[in-house]
Amino acid sequence: MANPPQAPRGMRDFLPDRMILRHHVTGVFRGVFERYGFEPLDTPAVEYAETLEGKYGEEADKLIYKFEDRGGRRVGLRYDLTVPLARVVAQYPDLPKPFKRYQIAPVWRAERPQKGRYREFWQCDADTVGSTSMLADAEILAVVYTALRELGFPQFVMRLNNRKILKGVAAFAGVPEGEEASVLRSVDKLDKVGEVGVRTELLEKGFGEDVVGRLFELLAPEASGDVLARLRTQLVDNAEAQDGIGELEQVREYLGALGVPEAFCRIDLAMVRGLDYYTGPIFETVVEEPRIGSITGGGRYDHLIGIFSGRDIPAVGSTLGLERIVDVMEALGLFPAAKTLTRVLVTVFDTAAAPESLRLAAELRAAGVCAEVYLAEKGGFRKQLAYANAKGIPLVALLGPDEIARREVTLRNMADGSQESVARGEVVGRLRGEVVGRLRG
Repeated sequence: MANPPQAPRGMRDFLPDRMILRHHVTGVFRGVFERYGFEPLDTPAVEYAETLEGKYGEEADKLIYKFEDRGGRRVGLRYDLTVPLARVVAQYPDLPKPFKRYQIAPVWRAERPQKGRYREFWQCDADTVGSTSMLADAEILAVVYTALRELGFPQFVMRLNNRKILKGVAAFAGVPEGEEASVLRSVDKLDKVGEVGVRTELLEKGFGEDVVGRLFELLAPEASGDVLARLRTQLVDNAEAQDGIGELEQVREYLGALGVPEAFCRIDLAMVRGLDYYTGPIFETVVEEPRIGSITGGGRYDHLIGIFSGRDIPAVGSTLGLERIVDVMEALGLFPAAKTLTRVLVTVFDTAAAPESLRLAAELRAAGVCAEVYLAEKGGFRKQLAYANAKGIPLVALLGPDEIARREVTLRNMADGSQESVARGEVVGRLRGEVVGRLRG
């Protein structure tokens, strides 16, 4: 006996009720992105393998889905939306700069599936290409803040750091030149394995107790005062770190001007972001409950596009992780109650009455109301009401011979079972008002 059909491990089907929730989230994202001046872009799901390889770091490169196509070419499924963007900017050098784009699309990684981590998932990215100003970085963070607030998130923290500061911290701790990346890859696991786990890993890599001790002394969270002011003094001899500190100070100033409250931002020196292409400010967003890891993440990557174009072009962006954001919203009860997009079911009494039902449905749709006509050839009103109830359709328009003769429609509210008769000439306006009222409520 054949195995029952199922989706590949780590990949999922999204039935209509799930897609409605996801469209709600991405609809908010699109609205926010476009209000900030970002415009839509799409890229192929498949890129040449050489486009993807060597851009993310040693560990991430192992997760790229790679294969040979029918023409013998080495290709791979896109790992994220940032590297394809870099390829696009290099391929179309005449794009006006700054170039602000957003993209909402699936990506693939050969992860070990677990809660909040899938092999196929969607990213929702906003990036600005062609600006070195920290205004661009602050604007990306303002986009994240605005999107999450409009989705109803009551509290979250956008954690900020800077790769230039991290390199300065590594140098101050005594990490040999050229080995900073190895140290940062270990520090990036702090949330997963804790300080003891990271210390153990660094010692196993051959870094001395004194180096590891100084490293954690600098990365410790600030009990009080300004962590950047402390670092100004501690890293006074490191020009690159001083530059990174100045960048974060500018970002904080601009965020205030953009109306982002300080309570939603925090400098976190232990936050690394695992991808190797980041060059400056980095950021990610976390929620305390439920603890699910970061729900957004990004940063500045001023050298990535240069790999493709032959000259560096500054860029900064962030991804909003659709899967985790949906999971958190469900846990917090932030979704609207709708199970279906249909607002009105128009019943069909029999073949003779069908044309009148179709005319009513056509008028409702022309008025902007999502209306469905019951399509089964046989089915009394009770069966049609059961169908509406199963789908979660809030309103039913009953059209039988008596209603048609009286030029009326019986409207049934599925939430409480109440019914009323409405003149045929008034029903479209009435239903449009009902739907608008429900959407506003």
